[in-house]
Amino acid sequence: MGSIIFIVLSAIGGTTLGYVGARYMVSGQLKAKEKKAEQHVKRMLKDAKEKAEQLKKERLLEVKEELVKKRGELEEELSQRKDKVGEREANVKERNKELQIRSEEVSKVRKANEQFKKDIQTWREQLEAKEKALEEQREDLAKKLENIAEYSAAEAKEELVTQLIKEARTEAMAEVQNIMDEARSNANRDAKKIVIQTIQRTAAEHAIENTVSVFQLKSDDQKGQIIGREGRNIRAIEAATGCEIVVDDTPEAIVISGFDPVRREVARLSLQRLTQDGRIHPARIEDVVKKVRKQMEDHIKEIGDRTVIDLGITGMHSELIRYVGRMRFRSSYGQNLLQHSRETANLCATMAAELGLNPKLAKRAGLLHDIGKVPEEDTELSHALLGMKLCEKFGESKAVANAVGAHHDEIEMKYAISPIIQVCDAISGARPGARREVVESYIERLKGLEGIANSFDGVEKAYAIQAGRELRVIVEAEKVSDAKAGELSHSISQRIQDEMTYPGQVKVTVIREHRSVSVAR
Repeated sequence: MGSIIFIVLSAIGGTTLGYVGARYMVSGQLKAKEKKAEQHVKRMLKDAKEKAEQLKKERLLEVKEELVKKRGELEEELSQRKDKVGEREANVKERNKELQIRSEEVSKVRKANEQFKKDIQTWREQLEAKEKALEEQREDLAKKLENIAEYSAAEAKEELVTQLIKEARTEAMAEVQNIMDEARSNANRDAKKIVIQTIQRTAAEHAIENTVSVFQLKSDDQKGQIIGREGRNIRAIEAATGCEIVVDDTPEAIVISGFDPVRREVARLSLQRLTQDGRIHPARIEDVVKKVRKQMEDHIKEIGDRTVIDLGITGMHSELIRYVGRMRFRSSYGQNLLQHSRETANLCATMAAELGLNPKLAKRAGLLHDIGKVPEEDTELSHALLGMKLCEKFGESKAVANAVGAHHDEIEMKYAISPIIQVCDAISGARPGARREVVESYIERLKGLEGIANSFDGVEKAYAIQAGRELRVIVEAEKVSDAKAGELSHSISQRIQDEMTYPGQVKVTVIREHRSVSVAR
C-alpha cells in the first residue's frame, strides 16, 4: 500500500515537474518568436518608411514636372494670345486708318458737292438773267420786224420758228451723218476684232493654217491600217483625240482637222507611234493616246519653264507657267502667241528701263498680257479682262494685273507700266510680216494710202506713218482754206474706207500752214 502511494506520488511529482519544465520551455520559445516577430515588424516599418519616402520624392518630381509643363503651356498660350491681340490691334489701326481716309474723302466730296450746289445756283441766276435779256431782245426784234416787214407778231413768230427749224434740222443732219460715219467705222473695226478673237477662242474653223495638220505616211497601204476593219480604228482615234481624221486621195498623207492645236499635235504624235510599230487596234490606240497626252502636258510645262527661265522671271505660279507653255500652240492673227508674248516682254523691259521704271515688272506683264487667250473654258469676258482675273487669282501684283486688263483700254490704266504694255503689244503686232502680211503687200498698202491723198486737188505731200495707221496730209494754204481742210480730211477717209482693206483704223490728219514773211531793212 505504501509503495503504491509512493509510486502514485512519484508519478504525480514527475508529471508536475514535466509540466513545469515543458511550460518553461514553451515560454522561452514564445519569447524568442515574439522577439523575432518584433524585429521583423521593425524591419517592415523601416522598409515601409523608406518606400514611402521614395514614393513621396517621385510624386514630388512628377508634380514639379507637371507644373513646369503646365507653366510652359500657359506661357505659350499667353504668347499666342498676345500675338493675336497684337494682330487685332494692327488690324484695328489699319481699319481706323482706312476709315480716316474714307472720312477725309467723304468730307472732300461733301465740300465739292456744296461748291457744286453754289455753282449751280450761280449758273441758274446767270441763266435767268440771260433769259430775261433774251426775252427783252426778242420783244424788240419782234417790234422791229413788224415795222420793217409789216408782219404781225404771229406771222413774224411763225417765220422765225420755220427758219430756226430749218437751221436745226441742217445741223442735226450733219451731226447725225458724222455720228453714223464714226459708228460705221468703229463698228467695222470692232466687229473684225470680236470675230477674230471669238474664232480663236472657240471651236469654229477659221483658217487652214490654224485648224489642219498634215501627217505624212510611208505608203498608201498604211491608210487601210489606220481606217481598220469597218472603220473601227479611225473612229477610235477620233474619239480618243477629239480631232477629225480625213483620209482622201492625197498620196501618202492624211489630214488631221481640229480647232485645238494641242489636240492636233497629240493626234499627230499618236499616229506617228502607231504607224512605226504597226500595231493599230482600238485598245492600243487608247493606250498610246493616253501616254502621248501625258508627254504633251510635260512638254507644255517644259516650254513654260524654259520661257520664264530665258526671260529671267521668277516666282510665277505653276499654273501660269503651264498657260505660258500652252501659248506655243495658240496664234493671234496668224502670229504665234508665245513668240509674240516673248517679243512684247523684251520690248517692255527695254522701254521701261529707258523710262526709269521697273524692267522686270514690265517684262512680267508683257509676257502675261495675252494669257487670257489660252484657257479653254467658255467665258463672256474678253481676253484682256480674263487675263487680269487669272493674274489676280494666281498671286500676281496689282500693277501686272492692271496692265494685262488695260492693254486694250477696257479698264482704266492705274500704273505707269500699263501704257508701256499697250504700246509694245502694238509694236510687236504692227511690224511688217508679224501677222500674215508680207513686206510687199505692207509697202503697197502704204503707197495706196499716200496715192489716195495725193489724188485730191490742193494736196502738196502725204505721208503714211505708224505702220499705216495714220496718214499725214500737207495741203497748199492758197488752194485749201481752213473750212475746206475738214471737208478734205473727211473725203480722204471715205475713199480709204471704200477702196482699201486694212486692219484697225486709219487716222487722217490734214495740215494747213500759211506763213507771211517780211524783211525790215
